[in-house]
Amino acid sequence: MRSDREEDRNATVDSRFNQTLRNVQGLLKGRSFPGKVLITRRSDPLDNSTIRSPDNHGSLRDSETGPSQQADGSFEDELQSRSNLNASSSASQTKSSTSNSEHTSNEVQKPSIGSRATDSARLMKFTKELSATTVILEKLRELSWNGIPSYLRPNIWRLLLGYAPPNSDRRDGVLRRKRLDYLDCVAQYYDIQDIERTDEEINMLRQIAVDCPRTVPDVSFFQQAQVQKSLERILYIWAIRHPASGYVQGINDLATPFLVVFLSEHVEGSIDNWMMSDLPSEKISGIEADCYWCLSKLLDGMQDHYTFAQPGIQRLVFKLKELVRRIDEPVSTHMEEQGLEFLQFAFRWFNCLLIREIPFHLVNRLWDTYLAEGDALPDFLVYIAASFLLTWSDNLLKLDFQEMVMFLQHLPTHNWSHSELEMVLSRAYMWHAMFNSSPSHLAS
Repeated sequence: MRSDREEDRNATVDSRFNQTLRNVQGLLKGRSFPGKVLITRRSDPLDNSTIRSPDNHGSLRDSETGPSQQADGSFEDELQSRSNLNASSSASQTKSSTSNSEHTSNEVQKPSIGSRATDSARLMKFTKELSATTVILEKLRELSWNGIPSYLRPNIWRLLLGYAPPNSDRRDGVLRRKRLDYLDCVAQYYDIQDIERTDEEINMLRQIAVDCPRTVPDVSFFQQAQVQKSLERILYIWAIRHPASGYVQGINDLATPFLVVFLSEHVEGSIDNWMMSDLPSEKISGIEADCYWCLSKLLDGMQDHYTFAQPGIQRLVFKLKELVRRIDEPVSTHMEEQGLEFLQFAFRWFNCLLIREIPFHLVNRLWDTYLAEGDALPDFLVYIAASFLLTWSDNLLKLDFQEMVMFLQHLPTHNWSHSELEMVLSRAYMWHAMFNSSPSHLAS
């Protein structure tokens, strides 16, 4: 009798699970889940469908507390004076011409395009959260997971990373002080002669100088001399201030979304028409400072990804292999039979957070979700990578070892739009909900 009841109970649980899976599949069919949210100021009919973002969002460390130090005079005046002093020891800024690119960045244009681009209800929620005296970060994370309006993105990224404090009364003072701190670091560590550097520092600066021109080579904006010089300063100061890891190739890619987002506050139009050298030096210094501090906050949550032997990334690659085995055993078996190791392709994915794998105009949208995840980001990266890989499961099953290596190194994403990216995030969200609460499923 007890056996019959247990069988009925198990059958009920299985039935509920299967029904839930069918419901999720139904949501995924024909639309993005949790949904597209590229928001603009256009007023079209509202999309009333709302889906909650993941509940398990950790918080990156909040900005330091305590009274902020007030700087004398306006920030831009002091920034201008310091910039003028530093300019004499810096290389002259050359204005490089940029050609019109075939693919323009939709992310930096207003309005953006998307099926929920006109969801004014969500806009009102963003505005309400940001207008509060103290921003509630968990609510802001929940809204941001599905995408952030481009003109709100700079302020929201500063808040999500803990660079700007949630309290609006302290915010301007903290940002002013942090930007001046960055200028002091530039003067102390960057604007000096090589004779004052160690051999290790000279070699590190040379490596950064070599990598900067290679950064996002298919976007003409990053080929400008001023942009490369700004990247060089940001990366060198970060490496000097983080001696446990120093500079590691791949970190140069991680600075690029911050540079574009914070620069977007000062320029208009397509990124292909931006000229950084047109900006006054005090604004460039402020942009660099924001990039430096936000990059630091991001990497604080994944320090062992860039220390010796990069154990954090190797751990993620192992988890990815286990997750793919659970989700799609035929693909996992085929890759194993062909002798393809996940390290051969996934290491770069985690090292550069997929920046090199998708069109650059989609990166900011992807990073909205990254930053909304907070401290939970490293774990969620595994699910995003699994979803990204299994987008091509049918293709992979037809390829041998050499063909798979070539395919995974040159994935056909150049024509991707936001809909493909949203589908990757949708599957990652679903698998995270299914597996994250049952870690034993991923135990080897």
